[in-house]
Amino acid sequence: MFTHRQRIRFVLLGCLFLLTTAVGCQPVESADKAYPDPGRFEQAIMKFEKMDAASPAPVGAVVCVGSSSMRMWHDRIGQDLEPLTIIARGFGGSNMNDLLVYVDRVVIAYRPRAVVIYEGDNDIAQGVSPAMIARTFDDVVDRIHATLPDCRVYVLAIKPSPARWELWPMMQEANRLLKRSCSTDKRLTFIDVAGPMLGDDGRPRPELYVEDRLHMTRAGYEVWREAVRPVLVEAERGFEP
Repeated sequence: MFTHRQRIRFVLLGCLFLLTTAVGCQPVESADKAYPDPGRFEQAIMKFEKMDAASPAPVGAVVCVGSSSMRMWHDRIGQDLEPLTIIARGFGGSNMNDLLVYVDRVVIAYRPRAVVIYEGDNDIAQGVSPAMIARTFDDVVDRIHATLPDCRVYVLAIKPSPARWELWPMMQEANRLLKRSCSTDKRLTFIDVAGPMLGDDGRPRPELYVEDRLHMTRAGYEVWREAVRPVLVEAERGFEP
């Protein structure tokens, strides 16, 4: 037999269930898909480490890390951001959680004075919520600052693209949350590379994308250069060895 207290509890739980069903309410986290296994990048990270063993990277440089949009900038990023000393460590297909898992090896190991991050694009495509992306970014920053408390972190806005245009509202929300996180700490800077990639019609400018309609042409990277360079070079030039 149920006690009076148990009967009341069951009634209340039943009412709560009916209410949430009626209004369609669900916990925010239920919308999140699990991040994929970061272990899929172990070989890519080991490749970086082999490169470093053969030719050690300089200490006190600017590490630029992120997904394929960062990786595909490797061949020109040093020139685009000169005279800064750049260590390019993008690994294509990555998300913010992958960066968190490998941050010791692709960021902290170089003891940089600053870090530039591009992540979030794949996260949204993988079903991760903007709130989770922002929380994971905060965890990345905390991990960096636990070892390098003076390290400055620059996060690039998630870019719009024709291939993922239906996800743009979610990306905009993630950008808003990332910008808010940066506003709480003078060591953090949000750089809007997304706005200049939209045309007068409010949609992605087609000339900025290659055939897959996701990755960028050189013209797209020139847009990034013009958004990133004034912020980064002005802030970091005085720290250049």
